[in-house]
Amino acid sequence: MTQEEQEINYFVRVSNTDLDGTKPVLISLTGLRGIGRHTAQVIAQKANVDKHALMGKLDEASVDRIREAVSAYSESVPTWMMNRPKDVYTGEAKHILATDVMLTLDDDINILKKIRSYRGIRHETGQKVRGQRTKSTGRTGLTVGVKRKKN
Repeated sequence: MTQEEQEINYFVRVSNTDLDGTKPVLISLTGLRGIGRHTAQVIAQKANVDKHALMGKLDEASVDRIREAVSAYSESVPTWMMNRPKDVYTGEAKHILATDVMLTLDDDINILKKIRSYRGIRHETGQKVRGQRTKSTGRTGLTVGVKRKKN
């Protein structure tokens, strides 16, 4: 084995999440909730890091620049690039990352249930929320078959 193969970090810690060090920076950053391919590309560009380099082979200074770019993402991009352009409580634009994504989603669904909106009621009853047809798909519970006559 060469020296380069031994010094690869298999896990890189960014924003309380372990990212895969065996993948390129662009793909590895998408392992963080709230970051897609376009956002990862912008972060790699802001951090001045090669987006095709393996995440585990980056030096510590590059990883620190990526961490800073991730934490300062919402200040450096326009509001249309954020995943929450208008927050329900504050009204300001935010970009939510990591565990905050799931907490915010649960909070939004609870608000819909609390105000008894149509979408909230559909969430409560476990039915389709976004207008899909439910006659033949999305069925839950026990299957009901046809009984055959005994001879």
